Amino acid sequence: MQQIILKRGLDLPMDGKAELALGSVNRPEVFKIVPDHFAGITPKLDVKVGDKVKAGSPLFHDKTFEAMLFTSPVSGTVQEIVRGDRRKILSINILADAKIEYEQFTIDNAQCTKDDVKALLLESGLWPLIMQRPYACIALPNKEPQAIFISTFCSSPLAPDYEWVLKGQGAILQAAVTALSKIATVYVGIKAGAAAPEFRGLKDCILYEVAGAHPAGNPSVQINNIRPMRQGETIWTIGIQNLALIGRLFAKGIVDMQKKVALVGPMAYGRQYYNVLPGMPVSAVLESNYHKEVPCRFIAGNALDGHQVMLDDMMSIYTNLYTVIGEGTDVHEFMGWMFPRFNAFHFGQTDPAKMIVDNCFMKWLFGERKYQWDARLKGGRRAIIVSGEYDKVLPMDIYPEQLIKAMIALNLDKMIELGANEVAPEDFALCEYVCTSKMPLQAIVRQALDTMRKEIE
Repeated sequence: MQQIILKRGLDLPMDGKAELALGSVNRPEVFKIVPDHFAGITPKLDVKVGDKVKAGSPLFHDKTFEAMLFTSPVSGTVQEIVRGDRRKILSINILADAKIEYEQFTIDNAQCTKDDVKALLLESGLWPLIMQRPYACIALPNKEPQAIFISTFCSSPLAPDYEWVLKGQGAILQAAVTALSKIATVYVGIKAGAAAPEFRGLKDCILYEVAGAHPAGNPSVQINNIRPMRQGETIWTIGIQNLALIGRLFAKGIVDMQKKVALVGPMAYGRQYYNVLPGMPVSAVLESNYHKEVPCRFIAGNALDGHQVMLDDMMSIYTNLYTVIGEGTDVHEFMGWMFPRFNAFHFGQTDPAKMIVDNCFMKWLFGERKYQWDARLKGGRRAIIVSGEYDKVLPMDIYPEQLIKAMIALNLDKMIELGANEVAPEDFALCEYVCTSKMPLQAIVRQALDTMRKEIE
């Protein structure tokens, strides 16, 4: 098995990891499916109020690619279609049945072709689980991939333990890998030292090991180090939990969107895993599981590249964890940044607090420290400074600072030349964290990739 060892990156020792236990969650009566969770599509309705649906029944489709359906996670009755300005579809509300009924999909796994697999993914509504490079968007059905990359682990702060989450689901994962291998060569990345037979026993794919700090688990990093993209190529990426959803389709013939999400973070109670479905309110997991005595920020995803949510927002099919951190508005530090912070993590090697805390004797005496981050910026935004900081935490064969400058200028030719086709916003999360200029790098990358797709496709 090929192994890549990454020498650049940064693991943030954040406090608040989830226990390997399953908590209970109250299932709501009404599920609200939000089209805005699927970036880059224009929804067109396939149902009306009063229609009966099953799990796997189409609710809407994409205006550009009409064969790309978006289906219901539960069975029940369409109760309401909520619209906003200019009749934009905000949500499709479904009054759920007490017991879920599933649409049945049939396919001969032994005889199916590449076109059969793609058609079933489009019809079942699971196609949006497949992302692509370039553009870091939902895979375009009119583009043929040259490879499919699946990372079986996440290296971000407080990431879920997918070995525990997917324990015993090796047959499900294998069904998905076998089906996808009919489309293109499948590459599966395993964390060095991981012993899960569900991952190491996969066939019909190329297995490789990855060792190193975050962002070792990011698909873009693995692509860049295993099979770098060539001009004009398309590569698909799929999260390991989403791969399990696809596997259930090919193994059981149903669309079962249930997944385990982790609740983590220094300001969270009940830090464990919960079985959820898309369309449930975020409050189903968070309502009584955070410190209400201080202002808190709820993040769908990890603290580096997740996005802020409110308790009354709906869960997305893409979310695998929720992080709760303090806003920091109640914190007042003596002398601010000028005073050495011994209770905070430091990236700079010359910081006196870091030199003391990272001392070998201190580590031996007190062990590795875990820190409680909050949402403060701790500085002001200013013009970009070329300092080489990004190169220290991004283990990809690109020039990140020059690429960011080209993206700010929206110079498409320069962006492509510098590797914009290979990256996603999440790849610059650590760069954004260590950035002296406090630049919103992920937002810059997202805008640049959207502009590039609009101009080129």
